[in-house]
Amino acid sequence: MAIMIQEAGASLDFPLPPDLEASAPPEARGMARDDVRLMVSHVGTDAVTHARFRDFPDFLAPGDVVVINTSGTLNAALPALSPAGDAWELHLSTHLPGDLWSAEVRVVAGKATRPLRADLAGVTLALPAGGRARILSPYPAHSSAPGMVSRLWIAALDLPLPWRDYLDQYGTPIRYSYVPEAWPNAYYQTVYATEAGSAEMPSAGRAFTPEIITRLVANGVQVVPLLLHTGVASLEDHEPPYEEWYRVPEPTARAVNAAREAGGRVVAVGTTVVRALETVADARGHIHPGTGWTDLVITPQRGVRAVDALLTGLHEPRASHLAMLAAIAGIPHLRHTYAEALRERYLWHEFGDLHVILP
Repeated sequence: MAIMIQEAGASLDFPLPPDLEASAPPEARGMARDDVRLMVSHVGTDAVTHARFRDFPDFLAPGDVVVINTSGTLNAALPALSPAGDAWELHLSTHLPGDLWSAEVRVVAGKATRPLRADLAGVTLALPAGGRARILSPYPAHSSAPGMVSRLWIAALDLPLPWRDYLDQYGTPIRYSYVPEAWPNAYYQTVYATEAGSAEMPSAGRAFTPEIITRLVANGVQVVPLLLHTGVASLEDHEPPYEEWYRVPEPTARAVNAAREAGGRVVAVGTTVVRALETVADARGHIHPGTGWTDLVITPQRGVRAVDALLTGLHEPRASHLAMLAAIAGIPHLRHTYAEALRERYLWHEFGDLHVILP
């Protein structure tokens, strides 16, 4: 697996050893949530410090504001049977208007699954307890590259229970081949989740504990919420980010604006927070409260207007996330820090280590 992002001839490209893919939650490895490693990097100097996440408050200052995404993780993976009786899995991505879903159909292969590349329009999948999923058409936001079959589809569900109750009873959290064991939904929730709606965990915030939030507030750092329901993250190189539903409340907008005006830093916890804040930021970086669907793609060319720092995991070769990081940190800094993460054997993915990028 290679990580690559290119901009004007610059590149970030190196192999990711499989043993650096976090295969289980920290708790299963004998650690506390906040015991994962934290790489602290400063864009202005390229300085890098290695710490534990429990030290995160020590790197912030009074007047900074930390913005968190309080979306909770759904049991968005459902066992399914094809019309021929083959074992498939349906990954629900985004709950769309009209009670439709964008979804990915995957083939079960041992303990793992892989995307099913086929024309599925008109196919009906059998779900547990008599539920059904009818595949209608390719998801419009994911126009396939020439010669390729769509990966995401619009699906209509016919369920014996309200969909939230049905997922709670019959679904499981989405996981990929690097996590061979199934883990309960509680391992995929942040401690501050308030409203379930994400297909996959907004994982940059997983290491937070109530104690860390208390320390931040005691140190004069505001912690404010927004909501963005994230879809499946297994994007492929030709696929743009899809639309996601967000809500930025007025108190959060006011706190972010006040911090910027006073010289504090706006620290986004995860790429989902960056996407939501930048969606409602004007050209001056002023945040306006709002609710709706965002299709914003953040690139180095577009830049960021409202975010000064980012707490994030270590990313796979997914152009949308790496392009966003490059917009905040620049490619030379990313090349430097990712080489450092590899040298120090940081762990990737949702159960892995973290990186905070400071100005």
